[in-house]
Amino acid sequence: MNHQHSICLGDIHAAAERIRRLIHRTPVMTCATIDALAGRSVYFKCENFQKTGSFKYRGASNAVQLLDESQARHGVVTHSSGNHAQALALAAKVRGIPARVVMPRNASAVKQAAVRAYGAELFLCEPNLTAREQAAAEVLARFGGTLIPPFDHPDIIAGQGTAALELLEEVPALDAVIVPVGGGGMLSGWCLAAKGMKPGIQVFGAEPRGADDAARSKAAGTWLPQTDPRTIADGLLTSLGKLTWPIIRDQVDAIYTVSDAEILSAMHLVWERMKLVIEPSAAVGVAVVLSESFRQLPGLTSVGVVLCGGNLEIPPLGSPRDQERQSS
Repeated sequence: MNHQHSICLGDIHAAAERIRRLIHRTPVMTCATIDALAGRSVYFKCENFQKTGSFKYRGASNAVQLLDESQARHGVVTHSSGNHAQALALAAKVRGIPARVVMPRNASAVKQAAVRAYGAELFLCEPNLTAREQAAAEVLARFGGTLIPPFDHPDIIAGQGTAALELLEEVPALDAVIVPVGGGGMLSGWCLAAKGMKPGIQVFGAEPRGADDAARSKAAGTWLPQTDPRTIADGLLTSLGKLTWPIIRDQVDAIYTVSDAEILSAMHLVWERMKLVIEPSAAVGVAVVLSESFRQLPGLTSVGVVLCGGNLEIPPLGSPRDQERQSS
């Protein structure tokens, strides 16, 4: 069964209207240095400025707003290592309903603190998918509520696609967009939005080489689960889902992979030249647009890249090494 017809451009436009007053319309920025390095005009959709620090707030807001009153009363449940957890916690708070979030116990302290600060009840579990799913099932059995997964849900996918609508309204001449892919909620939403608005546009996935299940699946033409992912881009460790995979299989033009060294280099370039705080997952698309293989693609004069989030732990300034240096 093909699932891609279950979400259409109309759903994304409806989501945009539904969440318009709840989210930030994030800025589109450019950088002459990066244009020169990429060999073309690059337009950055800055979802690092979205509420909760990532694009995830769009999908979470759309899903929470679509609950009917009887569902909403019992609250929402999810499992997530970070950005979706924060997004759902705030979306529930805005609607005035309970949120219960399962996170792996090794999830960043900053992200755990943010989830609590948004008023959600936090449940910690062992850091693997089986434990996360089991803990979420236990929370649902105990408290009731609606499970809102991080990416494989039509309302989440439609919500994530709203950022692509905004980008194309602002820069209609784009030839292509580059979107990082983990579970594929954002990539599939962007694909449906961008190709729905502009059928000729190309949509490329951007993936860390150490977590390249989407690229391998696309090459094989069949869904291959993620095994033992190892990358600094911690937001992109998940396998594709039942809803996201058919859209990516049928409609994404290609998926490019980049090394962790390229991701780190791109992240530092954006920090230094654009003065934007982005997390490693957001640097994956930047690394692709700068890569030699992407530079050689013909016929692309302007490309959109989504900076999907800015949630990272910044080490304290004045580390012991700095203090030693100052006192010597």
